[in-house]
Amino acid sequence: MPPEKKTRAKRNKLQKILSVIGPGITTGAADDDPSGIATYSQTGAQFGYGQLWTALYMLPFMMAVQEACARIGMVTGKGIAAIVKENYNAKILYTVVGLVLIANTINIGADLGAMAAAAKLILPLPFIVWTLLFTASVLILEIFTTYKVYAKILKWLALCLLAYPLTVFIVKMPWITVLKATFIPHIEFNFAFFFIITGVLGTTISPYMFFWETSQEVEEVKEKKWMKHGLPSIRKSNILSMRIDNNTGMIISEITTWSILVVAATVLHSKGVTDIKTAADAARALEPLVHSFPHAGYLSKLIFSIGIIGLGFLAVPVLSGSAAYAVSEAVNWRSGLNLKLKRAHGFYGIITIATLIGLIINFIGINPVKALVFSAVLNGVAAVPLIFLIIKISVNKKLMGQYQSGMLSKIMLWITFFAMSSAAVVMFYMMGRG
Repeated sequence: MPPEKKTRAKRNKLQKILSVIGPGITTGAADDDPSGIATYSQTGAQFGYGQLWTALYMLPFMMAVQEACARIGMVTGKGIAAIVKENYNAKILYTVVGLVLIANTINIGADLGAMAAAAKLILPLPFIVWTLLFTASVLILEIFTTYKVYAKILKWLALCLLAYPLTVFIVKMPWITVLKATFIPHIEFNFAFFFIITGVLGTTISPYMFFWETSQEVEEVKEKKWMKHGLPSIRKSNILSMRIDNNTGMIISEITTWSILVVAATVLHSKGVTDIKTAADAARALEPLVHSFPHAGYLSKLIFSIGIIGLGFLAVPVLSGSAAYAVSEAVNWRSGLNLKLKRAHGFYGIITIATLIGLIINFIGINPVKALVFSAVLNGVAAVPLIFLIIKISVNKKLMGQYQSGMLSKIMLWITFFAMSSAAVVMFYMMGRG
């Protein structure tokens, strides 16, 4: 084959691969948001390798939940709130929308605060200046860019996740201990352990991810003009592409989760740092990445800050967007990042209000880093009833037709539901005893 044809064939192959990448990759990247980084860092610092196994064991359940959400969006052409409104009673609808609004708004506030705290490590401007700047920037990007352009931005921001996996290969660590901790579960029956593990579950299998990926698959269906007579015309090949995208995103997300846990345990816990109170404390985990360079402390803070800020720009719009989809579908407003502001006032209004309330949360005296962990725990509790609802929708033959959940999907979804329910129940039980 001539060199020009080979080059063209490689380019076409790359374009084909990139065309499959979509909501799954974006959702997976957004899962490792500032709240995730803080929670995993605190987990590694506090318990060492004790909860490392969660990264491996959560992966199939995370895949199952997000695959079900994506499939629901592709097959029905509707978001979760719209489906609930049409097929269930008003109490369930308002409960679902309320859970997402509360959890997402608190998470937005925590992420904006973390972005500001991280930025102060680079340039020590007042906290209020950074939070206002990031809030304005996120809103402008989300409201005034098209879906196609914004989706490209989100994909590139996912590269911010590379700092932790790189650090894993630089840090000297006890690999046999690490591998044992990865495969053999370790459980401690005390409140601190279950509080953190609920947060780990909550920041990994999060309510905002359910709504975001479902709605983004609907956006993809519209973008690709698959809607016919009000319903998506989906082929099995489309479902396969979605699963590749979804599974790739979730695998990347969990590799990053595992890397953060390992780095925090190796660099922080082993040196007696068991409580992360500030962004600077968390940034110390990346010092081995640049230890041979001059000003290694500042460089580690710089890398950490870029990661937190980049992932914040990725996650905050996902949080506010998923809340806006839920509310808009509940009240029949036009919704979608592919719509201009003048065609979707209500949708973008919810995005703006949720982001601004999140901003205000930062001025009631809560430690930004601690707020991230608490928001993760809240997500862990809120996810339980929502997963139950996703199970009910995904197995509904009337709604899903030939694409209803099969036996493997049902098993994985129910195990996820019971595992997250158990973690939350034990946490509250331990809290009551203490």
